[in-house]
Amino acid sequence: MTRFAAPLLATALTALTITPAMAESHDGAHAAVELLPGWRTADGSHMAALRITLAPGWKTYWRAPGEAGLPPQFDWSGSDNLAEVRLHWPLPEVFTSSGLTTLGYHDELILPLEIIPAAAGEDVRLDGVLAMGVCRDICMPFQSDVSAVLPAESASPDPRIASALDRRPDSAEEAGVVSSRCAVKPIADGLRVTARIDMPAIGPHEMTVIEAPRADIWVSEAVTRRAENMLTATADLVPPEAQPFELDLHALRFTVLAEGRAVDIAGCTRAR
Repeated sequence: MTRFAAPLLATALTALTITPAMAESHDGAHAAVELLPGWRTADGSHMAALRITLAPGWKTYWRAPGEAGLPPQFDWSGSDNLAEVRLHWPLPEVFTSSGLTTLGYHDELILPLEIIPAAAGEDVRLDGVLAMGVCRDICMPFQSDVSAVLPAESASPDPRIASALDRRPDSAEEAGVVSSRCAVKPIADGLRVTARIDMPAIGPHEMTVIEAPRADIWVSEAVTRRAENMLTATADLVPPEAQPFELDLHALRFTVLAEGRAVDIAGCTRAR
């Protein structure tokens, strides 16, 4: 993939644009979406989840799917008494096909939703739209409406949601991350970011995913290296205008993955 094409591809994937290799899916033959209503927590938030069931051989994608994946999108603007929805993504699988690496899920994804009511102690009417990509030999955009009334009364925790929450990446503190520092170098069509993360190894075959603060910034697959407790990850960030740009290092997000484990790291400071 050329860097000149990268921003255009990122924009197209974000919009789930139909290309000649894609076709619309309306009948639910490849995926089905169910809202698990969950329970009201002690702090006043509501823990629910989307249960996405995939047909055999089909997969869908994590929030940062890789160069060939289709990132999911959520629109909750039709909801009532809703201040915020926080997504708690379980650890994704790593798929490799035709030399490209993507991250996602097969068979079933239970995606916990931490819902913050605008008015505490009141019901929340959740009314949203999920747009995602589902892939087998070809990729298809899939869209599903999601709606439910989530009552303020407390309910017993759903073990399916609790299990998905247990499969979240570790926090930086839990993983023993000491520091994360970034060096930034302008390149012809954007920036090259090299992150040096002081942390213990989490397992074999570590890889790093770097997420930009804007969805329209294309990020290359990071090159990850380790020397004792220092992990180094380098990736190119290319905006639609294909030129160097101002980057808030604190808004970057790093996920270090290994077999069966991941660590979520928020931002970095500028390397001296």
